Amino acid sequence: MLARLSTVLSLLGLMTMSLQASDDAILLQSTTSTANSGLYDAILPTFIETSGTRVDVVAVGTGQAIRNAANGDGDVLLVHAKEAEEAFVASGDGVERFDVMYNDFVIVGPPNDPAGIAGTQDVAGSLALIATSDAPFVSRGDDSGTHRKERALWADAGVDVDAASGTWYRETGSGMGATLNIAVGMDAYALTDRGSWIAFGNKREHDILLEGSDALFNQYGVILVNPEKHADVNAAGGQAFIDWLLGEEGQAAIAGYTLDGQQLFFPNAR
Repeated sequence: MLARLSTVLSLLGLMTMSLQASDDAILLQSTTSTANSGLYDAILPTFIETSGTRVDVVAVGTGQAIRNAANGDGDVLLVHAKEAEEAFVASGDGVERFDVMYNDFVIVGPPNDPAGIAGTQDVAGSLALIATSDAPFVSRGDDSGTHRKERALWADAGVDVDAASGTWYRETGSGMGATLNIAVGMDAYALTDRGSWIAFGNKREHDILLEGSDALFNQYGVILVNPEKHADVNAAGGQAFIDWLLGEEGQAAIAGYTLDGQQLFFPNAR
């Protein structure tokens, strides 16, 4: 099978590497949130031991992961932007989408909470307060699943963040870890998935100020890249990995991954 060029996003920036796919390896296009949270480090050794199949993870924003997979650069796609995932399947680039797990988004911010949002579950109202108070908010700005969710929440709040770009609204164009570092350094608010926040090591005095709203639900889906459209896809290996993730062993592995006594992801394959 031909060598495929993949762009791997780490907390230190973008790094390009060439990955040689083979019958005993699969290429997983996924999100920074799943990789940076440590989930794959925790669960993939079990799959590899069971199957003998290596999994090479490319961790980028959801939008980039979908584009990579649509170019045939991957065997399996695991991201968190359901509408875009369904469009990926509808276009013929993916075979079928399955729910695999979920967690939630939270809004974190500095201890002085200048917009006064702490303790509420009113996401739209809280974002409107951040906008009207001119309190700094740091966005990933990278077309990731988190960024897409954040943009939808701003739209629900009736706030035009494009008009505010460069003022109180700052876009990093980076992954979750780098964005959180900037938010902490600026005493700013940010939206993050809970798993990334739990795993983040530079919280200082920042804390979760808004959580628990149904609007912050964060579903992850998994899709086999269509081998009929992309001839290099390792369909057998990719399907075996999906079956494992959705099966009893994979779902138990996801549920069993904890950090500081907290479960980061909740399996919900049907």
